[in-house]
Amino acid sequence: MPQHHARIRAVVFDLDGLLVNTEELYQHVGSELLRRRGRTFGPDLLDAMMGRPQQVSLRIMIDWHGLADTIETLAAETREIFAGLLDTRLETMPGAVPLLDDLSARGLPHAVATSSGPDFAADVLGRVGIRDRFAFVLTSADVVRGKPDPEIYRTAASRLDVAPDAMLVLEDSEAGCRAAVAAGAVVVAVPGGHSRRHDFSGAAFVAASLADPRVGALLEC
Repeated sequence: MPQHHARIRAVVFDLDGLLVNTEELYQHVGSELLRRRGRTFGPDLLDAMMGRPQQVSLRIMIDWHGLADTIETLAAETREIFAGLLDTRLETMPGAVPLLDDLSARGLPHAVATSSGPDFAADVLGRVGIRDRFAFVLTSADVVRGKPDPEIYRTAASRLDVAPDAMLVLEDSEAGCRAAVAAGAVVVAVPGGHSRRHDFSGAAFVAASLADPRVGALLEC
């Protein structure tokens, strides 16, 4: 495990696919969007879209398949399909709540930095009962350049008043990992089934889940 240069003083979580299972739900949404248009949602397209702001990911989908739709049309359809899934299939990822409990017990501040929009992030975190567990939630509305640009994680470090190398970032996507590494943070990749093929170069290690004991051990260093 690579050594970092400072004791961890704060932790920042990605949201989709890391804290909650929304990446799995997005796969269903993407598949349904393209099924309606006689196209398929393959793993290469999923990889290209993952971890990026919605406007960017939908543009990738349009260009990938040469769709005639606008981003606005696909975004509205995405909301309609997604709304039907949130009530029945949304849940926290394994180990998420125990890790939040551990961070609170240690007195370590923690926050969220997501490519999703503010209304969506607040809704999802509220639905699973953890919205009030974080010092703040940074979203696509808080930055000019989305992941893989490091802006959102540099902003998080500034808001937490810690040096980037004293901030642990937990990410499930290549774009998010690249953003956090470029910001100078200590990064642990926690891929799901949707992102196991991603390149997590620069991460301290790749964890099996948020319950991986190495995450807790890193907080002790």
